Amino acid sequence: MKSAQEAVERLKKNIESVIIGKPEVIEQAIIALIAKGHLLIEDVPGVGKSSLAYCLAHSVNLDFRRIQFTNDILPSDIVGVSIYNQKEGTFHFNKGPIFANLVLADEINRSSPRTQSALLEAMNEKQVTVDNQTYELEDPFIVVATQNPIESHGAHPLPESQLDRFMMCISMGYPAPGDERKLLTQRSPSQNIRDIDAVLDKADVLDLQRQAEAVKIEPVLTDYILNVITATRESPHLALGVSPRGGLILQQAARARALVYGRDYCIPDDIKQLAIPVLCHRVIPESRHGTHKRAVSDTSAIITDIMDQMEIPV
Repeated sequence: MKSAQEAVERLKKNIESVIIGKPEVIEQAIIALIAKGHLLIEDVPGVGKSSLAYCLAHSVNLDFRRIQFTNDILPSDIVGVSIYNQKEGTFHFNKGPIFANLVLADEINRSSPRTQSALLEAMNEKQVTVDNQTYELEDPFIVVATQNPIESHGAHPLPESQLDRFMMCISMGYPAPGDERKLLTQRSPSQNIRDIDAVLDKADVLDLQRQAEAVKIEPVLTDYILNVITATRESPHLALGVSPRGGLILQQAARARALVYGRDYCIPDDIKQLAIPVLCHRVIPESRHGTHKRAVSDTSAIITDIMDQMEIPV
């Protein structure tokens, strides 16, 4: 556990050398990586969403691909396409950018639902099927997607089925005045990103993921998670509660957080601290107007209220 915690601390400090003033966001991204989960970052342009994905990938020396989602991008631009070879008389599959360890799906909600759905099989089953042929994706595999707020021009909301496949939905937020001053006085931010070094490698990531799976969680904490999930389904303020997958993912993330803090066992705080980023995008608030519009600010308040009222196991 000590060696794992030291490895995580090296990774944190390395990313913090570029992403200034966002330790909590960096920690959540690392937890998603260790827990084998996908990460959705929703925020306005220019706050460092893509930079965080780049720094995470290059700090652990992962194969990195970036896909810029636009309204005319096709599923084949993501998964790849079969091309006919006239000399050999056969088709050869050219792999798309999805075949990487860390895939940055930049501005994912600017593409059509058809293109968004091209990620579903890869995210859920770590494989891609093209022309009735299935191709396995290499471990580790994580999708870091960014999206602009739904109110932005040209944005297409992700459907519930795809949102449910993301382990966490987080927001970068604007930097504090002191941190923004550092950004303004340092050298070019893009230069800093290019200079970031790897402090871990792919084998280290796989080892951390194996250790996280072995972290113990007591039955009383399993009941705690179950009570939270049940409360979301029974809440009069929610039209849609958390799915069974959401409960499994919350437990998975809690194990990874315990490892990040150097423990081989979970505590209630692991679950409570991750409830908002793991659960908020999986629920839909009840509306008096019957529109059921999802708003993270609304769901955050509801989830926070549920956690505050929930009895914490001791």
